[in-house]
Amino acid sequence: MIHEVEMIANEHCGCGENPLWDEMHQCLYWTDIPAGRLFRLDAVSGEWLRIYDGSLVGGFTLQEDGNLLLFRDHDIALREDGAEVKVLLADFDQETGRFNDVIADPRGRVFAGTMGEDGSGGVYRVGANLEVAKVQSGTNCSNGQDFSLDLKTYYWSDSTARRIYQFDYDVETGEIAGRKVLLEVPQEWGINDGLTLDSEGCLWVAFYGESAVRRIAPDGAVIETIKMPVSDVTSLIFGGSDWDELFITSAGGKDGSNTQDGALFRMRPGITGRASFRSKVMAL
Repeated sequence: MIHEVEMIANEHCGCGENPLWDEMHQCLYWTDIPAGRLFRLDAVSGEWLRIYDGSLVGGFTLQEDGNLLLFRDHDIALREDGAEVKVLLADFDQETGRFNDVIADPRGRVFAGTMGEDGSGGVYRVGANLEVAKVQSGTNCSNGQDFSLDLKTYYWSDSTARRIYQFDYDVETGEIAGRKVLLEVPQEWGINDGLTLDSEGCLWVAFYGESAVRRIAPDGAVIETIKMPVSDVTSLIFGGSDWDELFITSAGGKDGSNTQDGALFRMRPGITGRASFRSKVMAL
């Protein structure tokens, strides 16, 4: 199947990441990690604006009340619309690197990946009262995460190991166990980066360095490969009024350049997605 890939916003992001659809306001958020910037695209008008400048944001979630929960360099902060950013948890685990790619789970906890050196990165589970538990370790670059349709499986993209793992997941406790390899990524595919699930239970995975997005079946088989107009594809999420649009971020942009590197893209893959879960961290 041939898909038309459309560039819809170009902020020349050094590392565009963590696209997140807000179905209540029909808008998309994304971050340029090294620049410490957040953007919001109005899907109706097609206009976008910068809504945050500050410490780098490695990932973020939408809270139940619509505010943004920011996972920054080494802190967790709350951004209320139109208000200053409030730090909720400072000096987060200085032995690991910055946050990278986070996701809310069905009960409002957050699974937050980190980067690091010599295997110091991993995944942390952050609870409603900011209680923190490290649930995966041993990576230099934690990436995309999601949950199966039946909420019994947690998926994790470990870029360092070049693997996508699946775990048994307990939705009530947030515990994960029984790690298995879903996909071993060949060298020529580039690096497995962000991922998201569609309405048929298949994973859509961004491949950094190889200009591609792939649809992966629950058994690990590759269903489809879509070529992208840029090399460094970073992450993706379903959105749109009917959940039939796939928004895709990229990296490698430089201010003042005339390339599409670092731009935000959209395509209609012929399959729908679902709403992202919302976090309930420090919610009243």
